[in-house]
Amino acid sequence: MLEIKTKTFQEITTKELYDLLQLRAEVFVVEQDCVYQDIDGKDQKALHVLGYKNGKLVAYTRVFKPGYYFEEASIGRVVVKQSEREHKYGYDIMKASVEVLKDFYNASRIRISAQTYLKRFYNNLEFFEVGEEYLEDGIPHINMLKS
Repeated sequence: MLEIKTKTFQEITTKELYDLLQLRAEVFVVEQDCVYQDIDGKDQKALHVLGYKNGKLVAYTRVFKPGYYFEEASIGRVVVKQSEREHKYGYDIMKASVEVLKDFYNASRIRISAQTYLKRFYNNLEFFEVGEEYLEDGIPHINMLKS
């Protein structure tokens, strides 16, 4: 089971920031071979959901209140360290993120921009496709909604 910490940008330590940016780059830039601007100016407005195993960051998301990123609350930058995926921590970090949105913003409707190949994973978490598939940073994505 992951130890979950939720922090505002202002609460994140320098080490935590380094670790979460390193994890995002490791997966989104190196593993997925996708050159894109990860540091996008939105981290300052997000709540950061950090998942630790034995003191090491292995899972992460950032969440936004309704009206900031989408009309609904949203979850983004969903990432699990490749060597830890067999433990299904993606489910743990997503469930924790949904709870954070409920607790902090009383949000029940949540929209995500999901990589299309992860559709079934998100369906299992009660997110369902809305609209057409589109390309984001060269990777097929689809909007998904949980209500």
